[in-house]
Amino acid sequence: MSKKNAYKYLDKYLLNVRSHGSYCFTLDELKNEFGLPYSVIAQRVAYLKKKKAIAQIRQGFYVVVPPEYSASGTLPAALYIDSLMKYLEKPYYVGLLSAAALHGAAHQQPMTNFIVTQTPAPRNISNGKAKISFFSKKSLMQEGIIKKKTPAGSICVSSPELTAFDLLDNINHFGIDRIATVLQELCEAMQARKLSTVAKLVDNKSGIQRLGYMLDRIVGEGKLSGALCKVLSKTRLEPVPLSPQGGRRGRIDSKWQIIINIQVESDL
Repeated sequence: MSKKNAYKYLDKYLLNVRSHGSYCFTLDELKNEFGLPYSVIAQRVAYLKKKKAIAQIRQGFYVVVPPEYSASGTLPAALYIDSLMKYLEKPYYVGLLSAAALHGAAHQQPMTNFIVTQTPAPRNISNGKAKISFFSKKSLMQEGIIKKKTPAGSICVSSPELTAFDLLDNINHFGIDRIATVLQELCEAMQARKLSTVAKLVDNKSGIQRLGYMLDRIVGEGKLSGALCKVLSKTRLEPVPLSPQGGRRGRIDSKWQIIINIQVESDL
């Protein structure tokens, strides 16, 4: 096959990818499809990257960039994240601020895509405008993961209830004020029954205390915080600091046994 014909077939293959509702392809797929030398494929891929017809997300993993996204030079992560995580062979869910935004808490739209996966986490991605930050857990709670449809299929997303717990587990990363702001909007999508179910499965008593305190004292959500209070009702509580890095000095909230070692100011 001449180089010119090889280029023509490669371009046709990418059109076929889009015609099947996908945006993603890998170098291995191209090599298996055409049996071409790597040098020929790499040269054409480099040319298409330069023309912003495709974008590299991870080594060996690419997305087709249609005209409507050419200005940004990449795609929204929701259109390729499921395929990327399958390529990396890692279970995942869209979480934290990214999940909160999908559930309507978009007061502070994140510039980075936050993905929760199983330990060990892949390296973070910062490739042009494609920015993905990976957080890891030993295991993923399937009961707190839901599916959301996208034009490219569906993606795994943490439920509003699991999202709230994950945010409180990462106070030091996102900051208590930002989390308070997100919770004020996120609570509109949360349900007391589902919050209680997730709380019983997270196996993190201090996390339940912190979230209960935030929903009760900061957000003023009596029904949601009441569900967490009921979960903790038969448990002996030990005082825990609201901010894990703020020390143990401060007034103790007697209901939640939270050491108030930091002031909380929501942006709303």
